[in-house]
Amino acid sequence: MTFEDAQRLTEVLLALAFLQQSLEHLRGPKDTRPLFALWIVFCAMLLGGLYSAWALAGLAVLAVVLLHRFQGPYNGGSDRMGLLILLCLLLSHAAPTQIWREVAFGYLALQLMLSYLMSGWVKIVNPDWRNGRALRDVFQFSAYPVAENLRALAARPRLLFAASWAVMLFELAFPAALLHPAALVGALAIAALFHLANAVLFGLNRFFWVWIAAYPSILWFQERVFAA
Repeated sequence: MTFEDAQRLTEVLLALAFLQQSLEHLRGPKDTRPLFALWIVFCAMLLGGLYSAWALAGLAVLAVVLLHRFQGPYNGGSDRMGLLILLCLLLSHAAPTQIWREVAFGYLALQLMLSYLMSGWVKIVNPDWRNGRALRDVFQFSAYPVAENLRALAARPRLLFAASWAVMLFELAFPAALLHPAALVGALAIAALFHLANAVLFGLNRFFWVWIAAYPSILWFQERVFAA
């Protein structure tokens, strides 16, 4: 995958993710409706490839305004990842030389890799994750919209113990997938299914779309660095 192709695919996926997030706000508080209407315009420009650098700059300015309005990224990790992708894309357009454009885009790939690695590390040092209790509590007590029939999984400790270790080991091993393109594609497919499961089971749909938008960067990074 060439740098230009990966950059453009990331723009398209990010625009779709941002559009999905912002449409609901058109029926939200009146003071934010004009901001999100303009946000949608910039997303449409980015999606269509019209003055992409200016569209990214406009989104970055609006992002700062919205951070002030909501006193931070109100959707937590998914908003932070969206802002990271946005800024890396903007820098990949604005940097003065090709090498610095690649550095900005490569930084996104490294942060994506670290998002899985650090998530696995945080879990494995937690005894509740190592013994399966953390997942059991998610299904039994979580405020997420878990279906009642799925709450019965809390009564299957062996299954949740195995699932906990499967998640932790996958996340910790994710960087090793960079060593081979087929391994990376497989790892990204598994990760995407993991995010999709979280979206279906817990309603965390923003994570699915935003993390997917970062995948082209790591596919390009693997080819650029490890296949050199």
